[in-house]
Amino acid sequence: MIDFGNNPVFKLKESSKYAEKVEELLVASEEVLDSYKAFRDGVVFTTKRIIVVNVQGLTGKKCDFTSIPYSKIQAYSVETAGSFDRDAELDVHVSSVGRVRFEFKAKSSILEISKHISRGVL
Repeated sequence: MIDFGNNPVFKLKESSKYAEKVEELLVASEEVLDSYKAFRDGVVFTTKRIIVVNVQGLTGKKCDFTSIPYSKIQAYSVETAGSFDRDAELDVHVSSVGRVRFEFKAKSSILEISKHISRGVL
């Protein structure tokens, strides 16, 4: 499992690469909403959860997948991009993990993702 205490911030830009990596993990009726890339790692938002992909090793073939179901999120906040500040931010608070921040560069579907989180939280 990823140590979110060591690095609780992910700076992300859109990339479909990580959606392909998690396809085999998806359950019936679960769909990928969006997929993002950090430096080597990735984050995939589905209709049911957040899947964080931690790429390991020199070749990057070994991966650790951490699943955060929306139903386990205690609270979250969203900051949309503006005219001058083009980054959007999502903070999620999970009891077993703490706070994790996702910072989105340029285009993101942050409002749609927040709707799915709300469905799981409420």
